[in-house]
Amino acid sequence: MTADQPALRGGTQRARPAPAPQRRPAPTARPPRGPRATGGATPPRVPSPITRLRRAWDRPLTAYYVILGTGLLITFLGLVMVFSASQIQALRYDLPATFYFRKQLLAAALGTCLLLIASRVPVKLLRALTYPFLALTVVLLVLVQIPGIGVEVNGSTNWIAVGGSFQLQPSEFAKLGLVLWGADLLARKGERRLLTQWRHLLIPLVPGALLVFGLVMVGGDMGTVMILSAIVFALLWLAGAPTRLFGGVLAAAAAAGALFIATSPHRVDRLACLGATEPGENDRCWQAVHGIYALASGGWFGSGLGASVEKWGELPEPHTDFIFAITGEELGLGGTLSVLALFAALGYAGIRVAGRTEDPFVRYAAGGVTAWLMVQTVINIGAVLGLLPIAGVPLPLFSYGGSALLPTMFAVGLLIAFARGEPAARAALAMRRPRSVWKTMRRRVTTRPSGER
Repeated sequence: MTADQPALRGGTQRARPAPAPQRRPAPTARPPRGPRATGGATPPRVPSPITRLRRAWDRPLTAYYVILGTGLLITFLGLVMVFSASQIQALRYDLPATFYFRKQLLAAALGTCLLLIASRVPVKLLRALTYPFLALTVVLLVLVQIPGIGVEVNGSTNWIAVGGSFQLQPSEFAKLGLVLWGADLLARKGERRLLTQWRHLLIPLVPGALLVFGLVMVGGDMGTVMILSAIVFALLWLAGAPTRLFGGVLAAAAAAGALFIATSPHRVDRLACLGATEPGENDRCWQAVHGIYALASGGWFGSGLGASVEKWGELPEPHTDFIFAITGEELGLGGTLSVLALFAALGYAGIRVAGRTEDPFVRYAAGGVTAWLMVQTVINIGAVLGLLPIAGVPLPLFSYGGSALLPTMFAVGLLIAFARGEPAARAALAMRRPRSVWKTMRRRVTTRPSGER
């Protein structure tokens, strides 16, 4: 017996029992995760509406479809509103009720052809035609001021009688000519790395633009000059003009505009009608006030298509400059917001095209066209709402006027061509093209054994 083993009674020894082994607690069963929990497939996450909208907008062909769709929709809605707003005006001049509508429909048909041509014209050919087109526009602007050729309408001499009831307004084509010429000029200088110098930024762009401004101002159309100025500012901004240079040109333009307004009693009266609620002395604010009346009487959903009261001689120019007021009266707030949404989508798509392209000419041209359309829209709608002076410019693609509709639809066609010219858009369109019949037939032929007939 060893020393560490205790003695038991009776002289016998009892062995100490061995300790029982300790068992670990069984692990708690966890719910299955991953593919086994759903029968082999992970449930996809549902993206939010904002995420889906961003994905849809980032698709290569989104800008192409947005520009095409909004351009055609605005033109179609404009035809509907011209038909509604111009009937009483035509009857007042002993003309058929559909006189203005038929002329606008013809202009829309021609404009659609121009849109299709512009959407297919190569960029090289377009750049080659910029200088001749601007020269032709300048010649037409000079012809307008020749007595016997130019026609005066509402105090402005900016029309040329073409034949019958058709007239041509060269200042509308000057917008397109200035955009294309300025874009080609800046693109050529950019290729030679000359745009870092102020002299090359301003000359000959600014002197050429001032020539066009002067010819248009001789006819008394300051509203068109404002739009032309916006085009020049947009081109300088896209070309990377320094802030000091851009601010100096803007200050000079503002000073010139203030001088032209101060020297014209008619323009002073229009400026005094901002926010007017009464026609005032000698009814100088009649048009501005009745435009507000038309919008206010439309309410949420309008009085109905063709049921406008203001177009019965109360509101001047209901089918041209103030067609947006008639739209608000007949289609209500919903109709006006729909028109604004279409213009906003068109402008945003144009900015996207200008921002994504790698061609400098396309960037300047797309940016210039977008600035032209959006600034003209703001000037027209701002005048109808009483927020800006009445400038006498039409609502793009919407108001009556073939001279304004034709170059505008051509410009929209250029945006469509530029949107299709993006590398990703070209690849997407190439994948959608149908394969040739011959290749398809060749692939369907199966190889037969040599002895089989």
